[in-house]
Amino acid sequence: MSAFHTSVRRSAALVLIAAAALSCVAFPAGAQEAPDAMVKRVAQEVIATIKSDPAIQAGNEARIRDVLEAKLLPNFDFARMAALAMGKNWKGAAPEQQKRITDEFRALLVRTYSGALNQYRNETIDYKPLRMNAGDTEVTVRTLVQRASGAPIQIDYGMEKKADNWKCYDVIVAGVSLVTNYRDEFNEQIKNGGVDGLIKTLADRNRGVAAK
Repeated sequence: MSAFHTSVRRSAALVLIAAAALSCVAFPAGAQEAPDAMVKRVAQEVIATIKSDPAIQAGNEARIRDVLEAKLLPNFDFARMAALAMGKNWKGAAPEQQKRITDEFRALLVRTYSGALNQYRNETIDYKPLRMNAGDTEVTVRTLVQRASGAPIQIDYGMEKKADNWKCYDVIVAGVSLVTNYRDEFNEQIKNGGVDGLIKTLADRNRGVAAK
């Protein structure tokens, strides 16, 4: 497990609350709402759900996963995230291998964040002005998570417009990209065991199998 992955897990509540701001981020045809305005609106709705849902407050893992599946995950481009994490090795993988890696990468992120919803402690999110030109199909939504104690954490989102909606393809925590941070680890796995070796490693991790 990478040091970045470990640090994310330690501050998982903060990361997830900010990431939850992306839930249901979609643009109806012809909508004029800016990405940052929509992120802010939806974040308020998600935080309200977290505060009011007794199952989440009780740490019900099934309910937490349901919320992730319904509100957050559909708004991420996991294929692009997996491709970025694999770097040059992505094109060398067969289509079925690419699909397996995408599925396992998605499951890995679910495992990373599924235990964090019940850790919300009234952090607040500040939104920086959006830098966006007319016709842009990729933007970065920049946020700052203010904590009751400790320094604030900057969490930014790389977002790409697809047809009539936007999807997130990267999360940047304190200047460190989530997807590119996995690249060294993935490259090492591929070097030692090929693409199938990477798939097995990810699958074992997602099943909770200890690395030997």
